[in-house]
Amino acid sequence: MSELVFPNGLSDIADRYDAILCDVWGVIHNGREAFYEACDALAEFRKTGKPVILITNAPVQAREVERLFPGLGVRRDCYNLIVSSGDATRMELEKRAPGPALRLGLDNSWERDNTLFDGAGLEFAEAEKARFVVAMGLRDAVNDDPEDYRVELKPLVEAGLTMICANPDIQVRVGNTLQWCAGAIAKIYEEEGGEVVYPGKPHDAIYDLAESHLERLLGHAVPKTGLLAIGDGPATDMRGAMKRGIDSVYVGTGLNLAGTGDFQTDTKALLERYEVSATYAMSGLRW
Repeated sequence: MSELVFPNGLSDIADRYDAILCDVWGVIHNGREAFYEACDALAEFRKTGKPVILITNAPVQAREVERLFPGLGVRRDCYNLIVSSGDATRMELEKRAPGPALRLGLDNSWERDNTLFDGAGLEFAEAEKARFVVAMGLRDAVNDDPEDYRVELKPLVEAGLTMICANPDIQVRVGNTLQWCAGAIAKIYEEEGGEVVYPGKPHDAIYDLAESHLERLLGHAVPKTGLLAIGDGPATDMRGAMKRGIDSVYVGTGLNLAGTGDFQTDTKALLERYEVSATYAMSGLRW
């Protein structure tokens, strides 16, 4: 395993890569406002004629992710295309339509997140009639605890229902707080012996989709050595890059780094704790 490198900015390494696959939440915004240096860095990379694909575990389609950007201050010139876990989930749902499916979570966001299912030919049912489960998140991401769902999940496992996890993230930073995501429910489901399908990072479906978009955009495939993944999630972004055999940048603007306060020391400890590696690490994405 190569030694972790700490570049001063993306400009130090940009000429080594032909395209970037960049995480969204925790890298270019925190759910409240954009990280402007990160947006600037991606825009500068694109000025060299190289594409940036945003790749996010948001459990909604890409257009819903993009709809939030203007209010957050995310620049349109910092990316070419967006690929979401919702996009990859939608493809999985279409394979299983008409179901019926049991939907878990995000009741407060149903109007927005319902677009994931529009036109998919999917029907919904209560647990007794469902053929599989779609986990969108916790019903109340602020006040609920994933452990509260264990009793509810056990009968679904016993019924042999496969869970489709629309967002494999365990937690995400919203402003200065951390909120639970669907991945936390899926983790409990697996602990109880249930089968979970993860269309998002770190699994292949979302990367296959991103690379197919990239190939259409450029007119040719980009070799693994020409791809650079950027993200703040050790368990999703870094592990996904490792599985795909591509270089990666860990950035420290997402989940908390509890430790000594020294970024280099704490990052190495964090990656070791998750049993993952990264090629580079930066406290925040910048040019």
